[in-house]
Amino acid sequence: MRTLLAVVDEGTFDAAAAALHVTPSAVSQRVKALEQRTGRVLLLRTKPVRPTESGAVLVRLARQVARLERDAQAELGLSGADGEPERVSVAVNADSLATWFLGALTRVPPALRLCFELRREDEDHTAALLREGTVMAAVTSSPDAVPGCSVRALGRMRYVPVASPGFAGRWLDGPLAEALAEAPVVVFDRRDDFQDGFVRGLGGGHGGASPARHHVPTSEGFAQAVAAGLGWGMVPEPQAVPLLRAGRLTDLAPGRRVDVPLYWQQWRLDSPALAAVADAVVAAAGEALRR
Repeated sequence: MRTLLAVVDEGTFDAAAAALHVTPSAVSQRVKALEQRTGRVLLLRTKPVRPTESGAVLVRLARQVARLERDAQAELGLSGADGEPERVSVAVNADSLATWFLGALTRVPPALRLCFELRREDEDHTAALLREGTVMAAVTSSPDAVPGCSVRALGRMRYVPVASPGFAGRWLDGPLAEALAEAPVVVFDRRDDFQDGFVRGLGGGHGGASPARHHVPTSEGFAQAVAAGLGWGMVPEPQAVPLLRAGRLTDLAPGRRVDVPLYWQQWRLDSPALAAVADAVVAAAGEALRR
């Protein structure tokens, strides 16, 4: 399983062989032996290599075993054979990453010597990375626990519908629902239907926002694109408030906000490292997010 995990993490059999200091043939033989033992195909031989649904189960198990092994070494006062800091992988949505999440990680005691590997993903999809075993914990919008994981409520991220004053004056004359259905809009990526949901919530029978869309796949870039006048968009309150006060943005629907609940999911393991990260994240979220 350690070899299987190396192949998934490194992306190719050759890279896994280099990381494990064995030959590519040895890596291939180990994976084949594991597939024969389980009676299932575990890897898709693509570039990079991807685990199958069955392979994801074993990848998750391998990560959990490695996590418990490192924790046991720490409790016994033994450093790892390689002497490297422990790695904690977390999936987090872009807006949390840009506003409050990094501050949470600074609260983790330095004595734990943790290194963080962050995977940016939409909050509606971070739970999938937990199921695949790619990460140990995730900020997610789902209160339903992934099998083998625990869930804690973090709070609500509030979003504000905004546009630059010049854009609003040019495009948003008349009933808001009709105007937003025609005006250019900024979205995160092709899966982002947040702005569409807001327009539908205004009523009027509209199917969503305009098909004239600018795709800006970073949280900071998204807010800057809206402030620059490319289109309107739903901007997180921590980013929107300073721009509203500076007059660079205008509130399109005062009093109408959208709150997205966020949850912390992590492997259900007795791990001091994961527990410390969870405590830091929950504490920071309690200060930054709405209840």
